[in-house]
Amino acid sequence: MADAHDLYALDISHAVFASACGGPPCTEGCVTLARIGPDVWALGDDKRPDQAPLRFTTAELDAAGIDPARFGLSA
Repeated sequence: MADAHDLYALDISHAVFASACGGPPCTEGCVTLARIGPDVWALGDDKRPDQAPLRFTTAELDAAGIDPARFGLSA
């Protein structure tokens, strides 16, 4: 498993982010998720695009209850 330093060393400049929202009509709680490597993800806030996305392993997403399928992505 990658450690936190390895996750932030990955280049995400070409990552394709998908959005999921907290509720209709997608006015609050919108987050973005992109796979940036094998079992590695970047999670951002589409209302704060100036902030760098946080990075997580698939196991960490699972532990937080974040399902990539909600974003239309497969784990």
